[in-house]
Amino acid sequence: MIRKSWWKTLTAVLLVYTFIAGFLIKVPHVGNLYGSIRNFFFHVPMWFGMMVLYTVSVVYAIKYLRNPTITSDIYSKEYAKAGTVFGVLGLVTGALWANYTWGEAWSNDPKQILAAIALLIYAAYFILRNSVPDLDKRAKLGAVYNVFAFAMLFPTLWIIPRMVESLHPGGQGVEGNPGMGGGKDLDATMRIVFWPAVIGWTLLGVWITTLRVRFEHLKEKQLVNAQL
Repeated sequence: MIRKSWWKTLTAVLLVYTFIAGFLIKVPHVGNLYGSIRNFFFHVPMWFGMMVLYTVSVVYAIKYLRNPTITSDIYSKEYAKAGTVFGVLGLVTGALWANYTWGEAWSNDPKQILAAIALLIYAAYFILRNSVPDLDKRAKLGAVYNVFAFAMLFPTLWIIPRMVESLHPGGQGVEGNPGMGGGKDLDATMRIVFWPAVIGWTLLGVWITTLRVRFEHLKEKQLVNAQL
């Protein structure tokens, strides 16, 4: 039992460390960020976690298309849900950060708009699934759309934002990243918290998903028993 739950203990330890060290360590002073730079330990890891969760989701979607099973469909759906939650949290923490550094929470910056579009594409995934009553058709259609939604993450989050002018780091006209000391390399003092935060938040997403998957399996079992 202990061997199976070691990663859950690790998740808790990493997140406790993230919160304690994230608010106590000395951080670099860059521009007008001041103490708000500590949001780097929460905002950015959310997007890392989102990408990992969406990647696992699309892997299960492809697995379902190759060999349709209810288990693959459940995993694909639940990882997509967790990824979307992390994406929303990333958007919210980004808006809070923007409020302090850009002067307003939502400035219609290309990065903000495109991130919202990416999440809306995934929101449509859940709407599409719920609109199809037939379980097999729902799973197959959902798997196909999942692949499309995942493919759309790259132009909306990584390609187009780098091609246009933006207040967000990575856009045209913005040099360096504040969380990296204004340069291209992650600041040493930020690194000792940032990477544990990325791992911790991502593992939390996996943990939540495993609980959701177990719940969905119980629902399926009850449904089957009710039909007998």
